[in-house]
Amino acid sequence: MEANELRSEIKKLVKAYYTEKFSPKPFVAGDSIVRYAGRVFDEEELTNLVDSSLDFWLTAGPHAEAFENEFADFLGCDDSILVNSGSSANLVAMSSLTSEKLRDRQLKPGDEVITLAAGFPTTVAPIVQNRLVPVFIDMEPGTYAPDPENIEKALSPKVKAIFMAHTLGNPFDLGKVMDIARKHNLWVIEDNCDALGSTYNGKYTGTHADLGTVSFYPAHHMTMGEGGSVVTSNEDLARIARSFRDWGRDCYCASGEDNTCGIRFTQQFGLLPPGYDHKFVYSHIGYNLKVTDMQAAVGRAQLKKLPGFIAKRKENFKLLYEGLKPFEDRLILPKATENSDPSWFGFLVTMREQEKYSRTGLVQFLNQNKVHTRNLFGGNLLRQPGFMNIEHRVSGNLSNTDLIMNNTFFIGVYPGLGKQEIDYMVETISRYFATN
Repeated sequence: MEANELRSEIKKLVKAYYTEKFSPKPFVAGDSIVRYAGRVFDEEELTNLVDSSLDFWLTAGPHAEAFENEFADFLGCDDSILVNSGSSANLVAMSSLTSEKLRDRQLKPGDEVITLAAGFPTTVAPIVQNRLVPVFIDMEPGTYAPDPENIEKALSPKVKAIFMAHTLGNPFDLGKVMDIARKHNLWVIEDNCDALGSTYNGKYTGTHADLGTVSFYPAHHMTMGEGGSVVTSNEDLARIARSFRDWGRDCYCASGEDNTCGIRFTQQFGLLPPGYDHKFVYSHIGYNLKVTDMQAAVGRAQLKKLPGFIAKRKENFKLLYEGLKPFEDRLILPKATENSDPSWFGFLVTMREQEKYSRTGLVQFLNQNKVHTRNLFGGNLLRQPGFMNIEHRVSGNLSNTDLIMNNTFFIGVYPGLGKQEIDYMVETISRYFATN
């Protein structure tokens, strides 16, 4: 058989393998695990993965370039810079604002960045890693977003940026946050890793600010295994972000291309000899944070399914909300911020302060009945071992953050869950309250 015939036969076998290996199993209440998140895929992702591997293009290549264009088109922004994780996306976005190419708007060591005290550590880590100072503010139970007034109260002459996550898919008040940023000439980064598909005033989150970040980890809205993206419509920031992703090099030629600028051997940089090859000029202290083409091939198949994934998350959230509404005297249920339509990552629940019930008790009961739960990540990050001694500033108090650290958890709404699983989660929570 010729190579093309063999390739076609391999793809047929992969489809057959998917059916045999990954066909969904029926849900059995009390026996099947109800996961908080998970990958949802079919034979298309598996076929794309194997097909791309046959080209043996082990670095970022045609699929990566195509995905960047397709993802930017989906979000309605100008640029998508594909990286190897959402955490790397946060690192690249934050590092980009330290570039000397931004001149008087360059962030420098000691400058302050307003952020939330509750959340995932790699929203805050890049601030610290770039020798900037995080300024922590509180969030509100229910929306898990900050009161914009707390942002204004946190301002100081040293504050130069705002970097916050849309907690579990619920957008913070982008209208007011962007107004504050414009008034005070601040950069804004949206950590959109848990909010892909959420909208604010009809526009996708991640695209309102100067930079947005996305994660493609298996638990997130779509996956390519490991993977993430920095998105922007600012051409200068896009070029800087690519530089930080690609070793810090100054050259912006695409992979396999040379002399896009037409002046590759005619420029002067730093103390290098005149005409030094631009492909080996490094303008930033960068990294190599690219993906493989095989990952991007999986992502392209997932991207086609993303609108359906988003719709299913919203449907599952609505079913859970309706099912748990009778327990609002004991639970603070999540609510969308004004002007937003969240693509929920999970269903956040906060136990109201009282003596009879506890988060630990309910979470243990759920897990004993095979319903997976998760806390809101690191809780109050300033109480985490790795963050206790960082240079920082706290604006106001973090009483809600501590409440959330102690009383909040979430259960799943991901597209792999059907009505049977949702009903079982509601029934299990109901049974906990009835038996206690």
